Amino acid sequence: MLSGFVIGYAYDDRWNQMSMWGFVKRRLIRLHPMVIFGSLFGAALFYFGDCSSFPLIGNTPWYKTALIMLWAFTMIPIPKSMDIRGWSETNPLNGPAWSLQWEYLANFLYAVLFRHFSRKTLTACVAVFGIMTLVLCLNVDVFGFLAARDYAAYTVVGGWSLTPDQLQIGLTRLLYPFFCGLLLSHTGRLIKVKGGFWWCSAIHAGRVLPPA
Repeated sequence: MLSGFVIGYAYDDRWNQMSMWGFVKRRLIRLHPMVIFGSLFGAALFYFGDCSSFPLIGNTPWYKTALIMLWAFTMIPIPKSMDIRGWSETNPLNGPAWSLQWEYLANFLYAVLFRHFSRKTLTACVAVFGIMTLVLCLNVDVFGFLAARDYAAYTVVGGWSLTPDQLQIGLTRLLYPFFCGLLLSHTGRLIKVKGGFWWCSAIHAGRVLPPA
């Protein structure tokens, strides 16, 4: 939801002075450095690691690891046939990158389509995608994809591979909160807090500091 709100709040009023490439460039500058760093770091830990949880490490030559790393730089999901970790993730060198891949998709769809939606259309989308989320949480197998999901039934866990069930879960996890955030940004009812940056910084610092 925060992602949808930030995108709407930051870019909705810029399109009269910003091109599509300008939007893409801004998002790449904001997001892609951590994609590259995460893949580099993950490749190093993978290749020089020795963990029984990842039995494919010992059978993966260095050049294949390098190829997967370069592929991961593009944020294009890696097919199961190229999985070198054995967990069927779309980025075996940086597992959590699957959520950022959905984020990239949401950003692209926003620039091409979603930004043109009226508040009424956004509200209708939130209602439809809310039903999709409810269906997933209740484990109602509408499309026949969730039959083998006993490990995470009645949750929203999933979305990190290219199998039909994981694509359904990932798309559901993306659409409802992202559209909620967009709709919230379109309402224009913002609460202004004096010194908000410093208050938020203090709260964040308090959360990450170790207990005494």
